[in-house]
Amino acid sequence: MIEVRIGSSGDLLQSFDRRELDAVIVRLHVGRTDGEVLAHERFGWYASPTWQHRAGEPLPLATLAEPCGVRVMAGQVLDEAGVSWTEAFVGGGVAAVSAAVTAGLGVSALAKRMLPLGALDVGEKLGLPELPRLPVLLHSRVGSGRAHDAMARLAAAFRGVANA
Repeated sequence: MIEVRIGSSGDLLQSFDRRELDAVIVRLHVGRTDGEVLAHERFGWYASPTWQHRAGEPLPLATLAEPCGVRVMAGQVLDEAGVSWTEAFVGGGVAAVSAAVTAGLGVSALAKRMLPLGALDVGEKLGLPELPRLPVLLHSRVGSGRAHDAMARLAAAFRGVANA
């Protein structure tokens, strides 16, 4: 039997380390050097096609709650570029952030595979700094058999989507 969980990379890695999970696919976690790199995921600055930035106002961001690494990365990149920003929406999951983007509440740093339908990359138009690629890794204790074959297929599917 395969059980799938979606959560923050940090939480999933802790569950993996406690042997509650046999395998996890997560973004690179600071301080970890183990795991098989599946992809280097691209990020962009996405907004609803109808969203307009108001001149002179801080860039409104739609983000996940802490401890989201993408949230931290986006804030650091904007700070380093001298771009004024504010959190206009903080959600508990990617679906909530996608809904906020679709509703036109602001811009979000998202991986292409997580885009809400119709969202546009507005980074170049707004002169926003480029976001770095982040490694996505597979951590696994699955040895052989059906579970191993399933993990290999899942990893291959993830590689295909993340690198597209």
